[in-house]
Amino acid sequence: QVQLVESGGGSVQAGDYLTLTCAVSVRTFSDYTVGWYRQFPGKNREFVAAVNWYGDKTNYVDAVKDRFTISRDDTRNSVYLLITDLKPEDTAIYYCAASTRWDYSYRPMYWGQGTQVTVTP
Repeated sequence: QVQLVESGGGSVQAGDYLTLTCAVSVRTFSDYTVGWYRQFPGKNREFVAAVNWYGDKTNYVDAVKDRFTISRDDTRNSVYLLITDLKPEDTAIYYCAASTRWDYSYRPMYWGQGTQVTVTP
């Protein structure tokens, strides 16, 4: 059983930064890659970033490469998403997801409940 809980969202002003945390409850965290997704109002969930099993390989959607950083801490079974220079268009629900695969063209099996990020101008 894999459980994921996101935290760190909130209401911030444009130009601020946030660190989202995904806490993963699982027997062997190192068996999983973890990704972040976001869902804009009225839109489908979309991939944002992922980190591999060892934390030495990451993947980002082009639109966020300059401002988003994903990392993992296996001592805490956690994955982080640092978002800098927040923009109103970053307003969305952010989800983390775990997979045994690295290929995120496949929908991950395990998901958290999401955390809302709201950015005001």
